[in-house]
Order: sequence, then structure tokens, then C-alpha cells
Amino acid sequence: LVADTGLHAKRWTREQATDYFVDTVGFARPRSQREIERYCTMPGQACSYKLGHISWLRARDTAKRILGDKFDVKQFHEVLRDGAVPLTILERLVEARATALARA
Repeated sequence: LVADTGLHAKRWTREQATDYFVDTVGFARPRSQREIERYCTMPGQACSYKLGHISWLRARDTAKRILGDKFDVKQFHEVLRDGAVPLTILERLVEARATALARA
């Protein structure tokens, strides 16, 4: 997230972003360079990926809380069959499904 923002908002060079990645994340320079190249060509990709990741974890935690011992990770992933939906809708779908399964 820092490298993506550094490149596009703070106008870091590829070298500065790569150095940051190597020093902070600990990836080898070649891997860091590949990551930075992706961020250069897709502004906001890292940020949007992380927001999706956070939303997915939050939805899973909600399902676990609602279902307790009934939680099944395979059943949890069934929500993916609905296709691409906004993250707020995904979280609502997961909560509704978990609530319905808890009552069953």
C-alpha cells in the first residue's frame, strides 16, 4: 500500500519504491521489482486488493461468529457462486446465509 501510494501520490521513482519494498517487506530485489512494475501499470491495485482482503476476512469472521461450531469453510465459499458483487453486498450475503444456516 505504501509503495503504490508512494509511486502515484508522492511521485517515487521505481528505484525508490523497490528499495522501500526490499528494506521493509524483505522480498528479494527481483520479486520486489516485479511487484513495483505491477503497481506502476495498475495504480490502486495494491490498495484495492487489500480492501477486498479485509472485507473477505471480516465476512468470514462474521460467519464464524454467527455459526460457531456449525461454520464450514467450504460452505462459506459457496457465496462465490453468486459472482462478482460489491464488497458491501458480499458481506451482507455472507451474514444472511450464515444467519439462515444457524436457524436451520
